[in-house]
Amino acid sequence: MRQRGSSWELRVYAGRDVVTGRKRWVTKTVRGGKREAQRALAAMVAENDRGEHSHTNATVGELLEEWFALAGPGCSPKGARETRGVMDRNLLPFLGNVPLSKLGAADIDRFYRRLREKGGRAGRPLAPATIRRAHGILHRALVQGVKWGWLSANPASSATPPRIPIPDINPPAPHELARLFALATEADVDLADYILLAAATGARRSELIALRWPDLDLAKASVWISRGIVLGDDGLVEKDTKTHAARRVSLDRTTVAAMTAHRARAVERARLCEHALDRRAFVFSSEIDGSECWYPDSVSRAFARMCRKAGIKGVRMHDLRHYVATRLLSEGVDVRTVAGRLGHRNAATTLNVYSHFLPESDREAANVLGRIFDEALLEVTEVPPAEEEDDEEETA
Repeated sequence: MRQRGSSWELRVYAGRDVVTGRKRWVTKTVRGGKREAQRALAAMVAENDRGEHSHTNATVGELLEEWFALAGPGCSPKGARETRGVMDRNLLPFLGNVPLSKLGAADIDRFYRRLREKGGRAGRPLAPATIRRAHGILHRALVQGVKWGWLSANPASSATPPRIPIPDINPPAPHELARLFALATEADVDLADYILLAAATGARRSELIALRWPDLDLAKASVWISRGIVLGDDGLVEKDTKTHAARRVSLDRTTVAAMTAHRARAVERARLCEHALDRRAFVFSSEIDGSECWYPDSVSRAFARMCRKAGIKGVRMHDLRHYVATRLLSEGVDVRTVAGRLGHRNAATTLNVYSHFLPESDREAANVLGRIFDEALLEVTEVPPAEEEDDEEETA
């Protein structure tokens, strides 16, 4: 404790930096008398003994980079690329130079408010879902920092990221999907087959473009979904499915017939070019031998163009997956079957996503309850009332 004019400089030894190994001191300036300074120093010592001070002078940026080096290889190529992008655009420019010892929940909340009002590096206000993504990355990095002993508590646990509004699910109506398929059949029959298979299985885009012909068992009317293809830093990367689980999905007769014709066209195209279709050829490929799959974003753009041509607004390719789920649930298919078809790890995920209001299901529920009540009412009116017993019999 040193007096500096009308103020006091307080210093408490906080051990060695867990990252650099250098000695660390916690300092504070207090204005007032000696007694107040002594009380403040005692409080600093108590805080240090309880481990409330940061254990390093490292910055948030240094922790993020160390955490990403550890966690990045365990992510999918797409997940690693997106995480790196959130760090570079939103976290590092604003929090990268902040010492971990100075980062509090209030600072993080101010940061979230800034993203919501002014945006990240690009300068556009960010959506709540994007801010929640940044919060998740920051929180996981700070959790790892606590495990490493870089800090004693995770300030992000006390922060308040914005709530994400429940998005509106907008699957195409059956007649819209039929019109889209008809137009695609005339313009690009391969795209039409892709749309049909997507609407028949509910599979993800990454899973569909990763399909190879051995995965399709047209004789048994089923498809084996065990892989996905996503865009990584160095191009397309083949990996396991999003939930790391494979599944077999049954196909209807129309889809089997379409995929049989699709294979025949692929074989004929290869023959005309004096090539043979590779045994492991991709089902959806622009190469004669089927050696390379469609590019993910190209599929989405082609689908969007076809929707504009069909006059269908606000429908994305992912909405074909929503179409499968909502149609099956509205037709009374049990949620476990729907979850298995979509590749959800458990049925709770399906319920959380698709528990929205379906007019068809609600109308049928009203009709069911009405029938039950009408039948009960009919039974009551048809049964004659019981005869009353005389007083003597009751007494006896």
